[in-house]
Amino acid sequence: MPVEPLERLRAVLRYQYGEAAERLLRKERLEVVLSKRTGKMREVRAAGKPFISIRAKDGYATLSMEAAKELLTALKGRYLVTASRGAASFIAQGRNLFAKHVVSADANIRPGEEVLVVDEDGKLLATGRALLSGEEMLEYNRGVAVKVRRGAGNAKV
Repeated sequence: MPVEPLERLRAVLRYQYGEAAERLLRKERLEVVLSKRTGKMREVRAAGKPFISIRAKDGYATLSMEAAKELLTALKGRYLVTASRGAASFIAQGRNLFAKHVVSADANIRPGEEVLVVDEDGKLLATGRALLSGEEMLEYNRGVAVKVRRGAGNAKV
């Protein structure tokens, strides 16, 4: 018996972000977009706008800024990277976060995971993919720590 797309997405979100992520799927009207060629799930839309996308290479979920805002409070510090005040405006514009501008990072972050970048006041700046572990982000003074996918100040999708 095939697994329903939203059930599969629920499992992916639970794997990536824990039980807290399931609240993202409690929206009234979520629309699943399947690939015409392969039939695999590619995106979930809420009110006609992209909400969650699925990475084709590994099946991980990437979050829109709206989804990230909803998940931010539920994560309670997990999968969060805090950027310095000086770098915050650049990160919000979609620029990558360099290790020297990381103020704090969840020690459990592993390279390749999707993370949320916040400023020192806890305001969401961006979503992206960690290139370093949480510990390495704090130890290193060079290199990109988070490859930003979407910034709060841009409409990159």
